[in-house]
Amino acid sequence: MRQKIVAGNWKMNKTLQEGVELAKNVNDILAKNAPKCTVILGTPFIHLTEVVKTVDSKNIKVAAENCADMASGAYTGEVSAAMVKSTGAQYVILGHSERRTYYGETDAILKEKVDLALANGLLPIFCIGEVLEQREAGKQNEVVKAQVENALFHLSADDFGKIVLAYEPVWAIGTGKTATSAQAEEIHAYIRSVIAAKYGKEVADNTTILYGGSCKASNAKELFAQPDVDGGLIGGASLKAEDFYGIIEAYN
Repeated sequence: MRQKIVAGNWKMNKTLQEGVELAKNVNDILAKNAPKCTVILGTPFIHLTEVVKTVDSKNIKVAAENCADMASGAYTGEVSAAMVKSTGAQYVILGHSERRTYYGETDAILKEKVDLALANGLLPIFCIGEVLEQREAGKQNEVVKAQVENALFHLSADDFGKIVLAYEPVWAIGTGKTATSAQAEEIHAYIRSVIAAKYGKEVADNTTILYGGSCKASNAKELFAQPDVDGGLIGGASLKAEDFYGIIEAYN
C-alpha cells in the first residue's frame, strides 16, 4: 500500500516565532485527532530545528523546501542536504515550479539535488508539472514525462522507491484555479504509467503521487478519492492550522 500524505509548503512565509506557533497549533490539533495519513510540514530553513523540536514525530514529519546541488564549499547563502539532515528534518521538497521558474533550476541541477538528498538520508518530494501554455497546447504529458525521466530515471528501483512525486499544474498554483479531479486523476495515472514502463508495475503502484495545485478543504475529499491521487502538497492553505487540518481531515 502506498503512503497517503498531506504536506504543507509554507514557502517564504512566517517569521521563526510565527512558524513555531503554527507548528504548535497543528501539533495540538493532531494530538487530539490522530491523522490517518502522513502529515509533513515544509518550512523555511531557519525554522527547521525549532519545528522539529515542537512537533510529535509520530504525527508530523518535517521537510525543508529546498537544498543545494553541491555537498559543501564556497557557496555563500546555500544550505546543503547534510545541513538539512542535521536539523532532524526527514524530507526535502525539490523541483518546485517556483524554483524552476524564478531561480532557473534545470533537470540537471535537480538530478544533483536528488542524489545529494538521498545520499544524506533525506526523502525527496519531487515536484513536476506544466505551465498554462503547455497545458493549452496539450503538451502536459510530454512535459511531466521529461521532468521525471531527466532528473529521476538514473536511480535504482530501490532509490526511486524513496521518492514522493508531487504533480503541480503550475497554472493552478495561487490562482484559485484547480484542475478538476478528473484532470488530476488523468495525469497522475499517466505519470504512474511512465514509472511502470521504467521500473515495473510494483514500483509504480507503490509510488506516492501528490496533487499540488490550490488544494483546500472544500475540494480535498474529491481529489483524494481519485485512485491515483495519494494526497496533496498544500501551499496557502497550510498557513493556518485549521485550514490545514481541514485538508488532513479528508482522510479521517
